[in-house]
Amino acid sequence: MALAAQGFARPRPLSPGTRQLNLELARMATLQIDSVNVFARSHYMPLFSRLGSYDPAALDRLLFARRAPYLEYWAHVAAFIPSTDWSLFRFRMDDMRAKYATKADGWFHSNRDVVDWVRGELSDRGPLRPAQIDYDIQRGTRGQWWDWDAVKHALEYLWLFGEVAIAGRRGFERTYGLAEHVVPREALARQVTRDDAVRELVRRAARAYGVATAADIADYWRLRDRRAVLAAIGELVDAGELEQVSVEGWMTAGRPAKAWVHTEARLPRRIDAAAILTPFDPVVWFRDRAERLFDFEYRIEIYTPAPQRRFGYYSLPVLVDDDIVGRVDLKADRAGSRLLVQSAWWERTRPADAPERLAAELRTAASWQQLDAISVSRWGDATGDIVSALPGAGRHDSASPEPTVRHDEADARVGDDPDSVRA
Repeated sequence: MALAAQGFARPRPLSPGTRQLNLELARMATLQIDSVNVFARSHYMPLFSRLGSYDPAALDRLLFARRAPYLEYWAHVAAFIPSTDWSLFRFRMDDMRAKYATKADGWFHSNRDVVDWVRGELSDRGPLRPAQIDYDIQRGTRGQWWDWDAVKHALEYLWLFGEVAIAGRRGFERTYGLAEHVVPREALARQVTRDDAVRELVRRAARAYGVATAADIADYWRLRDRRAVLAAIGELVDAGELEQVSVEGWMTAGRPAKAWVHTEARLPRRIDAAAILTPFDPVVWFRDRAERLFDFEYRIEIYTPAPQRRFGYYSLPVLVDDDIVGRVDLKADRAGSRLLVQSAWWERTRPADAPERLAAELRTAASWQQLDAISVSRWGDATGDIVSALPGAGRHDSASPEPTVRHDEADARVGDDPDSVRA
């Protein structure tokens, strides 16, 4: 049921295009952003997992075109949302402002001059990349020097407060504009109370998950007010949209955990799927839920020093049918036009045809990324099976260690906590 709600119960389309991209984006309700780009940018991956090989440029046009139907905001974390949903997060924008703009000793209050200067630049010149503002600062157009970090922090705060919106990206660099220049007028003007917004977000999370606990639902949008989430769940139960259930094996404090099924959720006869998932896919992004659903213990190891990694720098879960059966650490070697399987591991159980189905996914992944060959390392108990299922695959001796990401680099990774914006 959970996988069906996330779109894995249907066969992949032969030629996915804009319509299919929009359908899957609507099903997930949000698309998380992360800057790690070892194999593919994370926001491209959930669509690949569900649709197979598609044109990333088609997704770029949906997400980054002028007046695009999607915008970026702090939804699950930094993520794309439908532009019409901007007002659903007004309560969060207000909370961010109350948290960061009112501290007398905080960065925002102490740097009002640069904040006002940045506002003026965006008002006078329209949407800009930070580097464009930085260039003007160095030329002294307003008579004062502020460094790039100060400009970036001002923009990030104003974005969290809803004063500024992301007008697009060049590569992975954001372009910022005043919200009134970017957000559709109707969405900007719409007033939604906190209670109504939380109820709607709870409704969407429950629909996207199919069956979920209150903690699952709250995590989908990082809603920290548990009472508000439970109140919204109760209202949706009363309205006949949710039904309370118990799920075998779901326990909390030694007792069956309360869970809720959305009335639109369907239990398919079987899931016939094979997919490589990003760590930021809704299927696995809440690690407690992934462990409950699949008995899959999952941690990203980019912060772990290379000698201490168990599975690799950026291991990706492997879904076969209705279970996560393994993980693969993938890297795109653009210069050599190779998909590198840096490590591969099996979980406790898997169907007999798992190696062949994973091999087929790796071939699809290489083709999707326009890589001509696949090479498999010798690190991991699944590598031999993969090579046997991939005639012609190359071998390399071991995974070349990727650099450890330092926690002080979190500001460059837009998927981290908003507190990383010094903030």
